Amino acid sequence: MNVIETLVSARPGSALADAMEKRAEILRLSQAAHDAVLLPRDPGGLSHGLRAALAARMSRQNADESLAAHYETLVARAAEPETSHLVIPGATSDDLRTAAIVRHADMLTVSPRDATRADILALREVGLDDADIVRLSELAAFVSYQVRVIAGMNLIGRRT
Repeated sequence: MNVIETLVSARPGSALADAMEKRAEILRLSQAAHDAVLLPRDPGGLSHGLRAALAARMSRQNADESLAAHYETLVARAAEPETSHLVIPGATSDDLRTAAIVRHADMLTVSPRDATRADILALREVGLDDADIVRLSELAAFVSYQVRVIAGMNLIGRRT
């Protein structure tokens, strides 16, 4: 089972279970995207622990505690104590680079329309290269997608 299937409670034989079965390829591709965004072979300047901590934080900002718990298991597995506290919205870092990453991730999660070129320049000023800025944006986009798919499936499940 993939993350979405695990977090969505689909009763066997329900309309939701049927819908998920018919969309098995989409769910498989969603899991592949999860693995590519959260656990890439080459994480660049965004460690696996930082990615997972940001994903847990983003999930909480979207009121999805079950998804946040999933990401917290990845935080624990990464064993990076310097990032584990970032799973809580409002928490920050004394490290300027990490603090800028967290601020940007929060903005992309809570108010993505507010992002400007100045925000990208601020990330560059603390040492992020373009590849890491793209990686951070991919993470925010993927978690947003995942939260919405899970919420939608859970709504379908309640109606059946």
